[in-house]
Amino acid sequence: MKSKLPDHSVSRFISRHNRVRHAVYQTDRTILRSVRRSGLLLLGFALLHVAAMMWLEGMALWPAVWLTLTTLTTVGYGDYAAESQTGQIATAVLMFVCGITLMTFLISDYVDFRIARRERIRTGHWDWNMAEHILIINAPKYNREAYFFRMISQIRESEEYRDTPIQLLNEDFADGLPESLRELGVVHTTGSASRPDDMDRAGVERASHIVVLARDEYSADSDSYTFDIAYRLFRRGLGHLTIVECVEDENRERLKEMQVKTVLRPIRSYPEIIVRAMVAPGVELIIEDMFTHAEDHPVRFPVWLEGERWADVVNAIVQANLGTPLAYVTADGDVITHPDGDHHVHAQSVIILVHTEKTPTIRDVQRAVEVHFNMHAAKLD
Repeated sequence: MKSKLPDHSVSRFISRHNRVRHAVYQTDRTILRSVRRSGLLLLGFALLHVAAMMWLEGMALWPAVWLTLTTLTTVGYGDYAAESQTGQIATAVLMFVCGITLMTFLISDYVDFRIARRERIRTGHWDWNMAEHILIINAPKYNREAYFFRMISQIRESEEYRDTPIQLLNEDFADGLPESLRELGVVHTTGSASRPDDMDRAGVERASHIVVLARDEYSADSDSYTFDIAYRLFRRGLGHLTIVECVEDENRERLKEMQVKTVLRPIRSYPEIIVRAMVAPGVELIIEDMFTHAEDHPVRFPVWLEGERWADVVNAIVQANLGTPLAYVTADGDVITHPDGDHHVHAQSVIILVHTEKTPTIRDVQRAVEVHFNMHAAKLD
């Protein structure tokens, strides 16, 4: 009958390290546990050798420690050495088992830890532990990189958010963020906002702004997913920090019940609208109206002006309840936006922001200007 070999802890340790080892299949916890085991085993052998040198060679504590350290690092200065055969055997065992094998394992585990950390960062599985950051949930279905590049570039243009951390939470960059986004200081978490653990990893409770993008700007079905996220944020008391995109107008009221700060239509060609909602809340509604004609929109009216003050032109149109002048067009076709009030205007047309349901006629605008300046001239006379 064959005898059963003893199950020594050292042989199990070496056997475990002889497995195929790759950082992708290990977690931070398992790698750190392996580092701790290697370190403790190394420390144990070192202490045994110190004790052996003190007992077998009659060394004092520090010479025994110094000999152990120089042996472990395979330096061997020669100022201290074991003289007895037993002491030499103990030193040789320490050198080959610990100085070579265990030190190699320890360095290998540390390298694995660094590789695993880099891989987790690259694939979006790292816990960034961010605070006061901008969290952008979901990604557009088409042209994601171009959209995010333009949006984040606009955020960086604002002095207030130039250095603010920005984090993406989605499942669309599992192989890592494009270089163009990383250069803007963006990080990402691979996950879904429908999973509480992923929301926690993205630091949703500590974010200063939360943006929920429509996953498909052409499908009303994406509003259901948006509503689910909005509801989860509402339950966490984060609605007042949240900007959401809504595809169908009829779903806006449902989202507003979640106390979200802003509800917008997804306008992929103009991501700046979301940036305006963060930088200057309320401005986004004006911009959205210009795109959709829902409430207000700009109209160009042919009005000939020959040196009148811009402030007087604005006053004439506003007092007539026709809208708000935004710019004028010169005889050469140049558009001059936001001129100074004292600027004397030479124009062929005026661009006015008007209400969609009360759009004035060309004649209404021309008459308002004529009446105002005729009254002004009469007063001067």
